[in-house]
Amino acid sequence: MADDTEHQDQPTAVDVTSPATPARGRHRRPAAESARNRRGTRWAIGILAALAVLGALTWAGCGTGGSDAVIQRGSFARMGIDVDDVAVIEPEPVTAQQLAGLPRADTFGAVPAAPADPAPRDVPSGRLAHPTAVIPVYAAPGGPAIAALPPTELVSDTWLPVVAEQPGWAEVLLPTRPNDRAGWLYLDDTVSTAHSSYRLEVDRARFTLDLYREGARVGHWTVGVGKPGSPTPVTRTFILASIKDVRPTFSPIVLPTGAHSDTYSTYGGGPGTVGLHTWPTADVYGRPSSDGCVRIPPDALQVISTQVPIGSPVLIR
Repeated sequence: MADDTEHQDQPTAVDVTSPATPARGRHRRPAAESARNRRGTRWAIGILAALAVLGALTWAGCGTGGSDAVIQRGSFARMGIDVDDVAVIEPEPVTAQQLAGLPRADTFGAVPAAPADPAPRDVPSGRLAHPTAVIPVYAAPGGPAIAALPPTELVSDTWLPVVAEQPGWAEVLLPTRPNDRAGWLYLDDTVSTAHSSYRLEVDRARFTLDLYREGARVGHWTVGVGKPGSPTPVTRTFILASIKDVRPTFSPIVLPTGAHSDTYSTYGGGPGTVGLHTWPTADVYGRPSSDGCVRIPPDALQVISTQVPIGSPVLIR
């Protein structure tokens, strides 16, 4: 496991062109929703649906690192820990064939066997974990493998918040359905760690978004949240990726999170991922105006998309 460093990688947006013919969703949209809202939501999920193909191709080409995981003395030495002084639970062996048969731990996947987030209201430490290969996610240290975590999510490197630790292991938030789920990673040399100084907090009742750096508030904005029939979920999640549309219809950049709508299972064939994005008109801010996403002002998007690293926690209350 690589040393913790300050996670400096900003959520650099990857250019994606809006689909010319967005797919239709299986759920009926609210009758009062505007045509622009329908186009905007379908655009965002259309991008996710298109990226699913890219993700499947990338997944098929990923290796597993070869051998079964073992205790890496060098990894613990870099942490200042003598492996002989701690009891490290070794992981259950997972073959390449078994790993390929596990559910994918990505925004398109579902891992119902994943344990619940142990403290969904707490502020995470800021520590992040990144797999450098496809690796198993375990239900508990020494427990069964429940999912396979890829090194990339959508178009960005996978960075997940660490929410609990024990020697040789880290529990991380997952970007899958259902919301508020976590899983354990074995910290061998296929896992790198870093630290983000940032976190975002969304207050649904007050329609506010606050940005914190090292515990101090450095940004405050009025935002739009989900309507009563399609509320923004209360959850502890994180910035999953950054997607830039070269021909934007409503937001130049969309920041998908690890959370999903509890109302809609899909939009236009996509997974119903909750995202942060702006909107062409200011009347959406300060009220429930979306189908679950958080609509943020352009200046908020500019700050977050250029300063806040992928994997940074997002607390929605």
